[in-house]
Amino acid sequence: MPAGITFKETMTGWFALGATEPADGAARGQRAGTELSLHGEVTIEDLDVFLADPHHAGGLAGTVDFQPLGFGLAGTQGTFKLFSPADQPDTRLMVYELGFAVDGRPHYLAGRKIVHDDPGFDLWSDTTTLYTTLHDGAGTTGRVLGAGILRLGVRELMALLSTLKPIGGGDLTTVARFGRMFFGELWGLYAPHVGT
Repeated sequence: MPAGITFKETMTGWFALGATEPADGAARGQRAGTELSLHGEVTIEDLDVFLADPHHAGGLAGTVDFQPLGFGLAGTQGTFKLFSPADQPDTRLMVYELGFAVDGRPHYLAGRKIVHDDPGFDLWSDTTTLYTTLHDGAGTTGRVLGAGILRLGVRELMALLSTLKPIGGGDLTTVARFGRMFFGELWGLYAPHVGT
């Protein structure tokens, strides 16, 4: 039986319908007081396959809370990618995508954490800031209905770590291997620039 892991992650932030860019949507959402929350559960069924895949793809399930559309909107399909290659050198993407329905109409939430070492200490913001758009339909090709920026706070990070557990034939060694990969990727991206 393959050795895998699972964990839960909640990200919340200002979000607005009618915006097409995350920064604009966050500003509009803050003015209007509209927040969106993504309650995700990541599943990596086979850690060996996950580590060998350059996109490090897993599954994402969960629910979306957004007052203009509803609460507890259940995801019907989802994708998670960890440190997936990007167009820019020395940049990786952490991808969270979840499809769900509102009154039977498909919607698709697509988020990206952009992991890149810029001047200053930006590791925390890079790995906890999700630039997000909401699309009409079942994928990212649909019209953008809204946008915003979701964040993972310290409390939510602690909650995430408490849910990290092995599945299938996994054990604590499986969890440790995932941790080494995660922090090893961060070291490779950020350590060369420390002190420069």
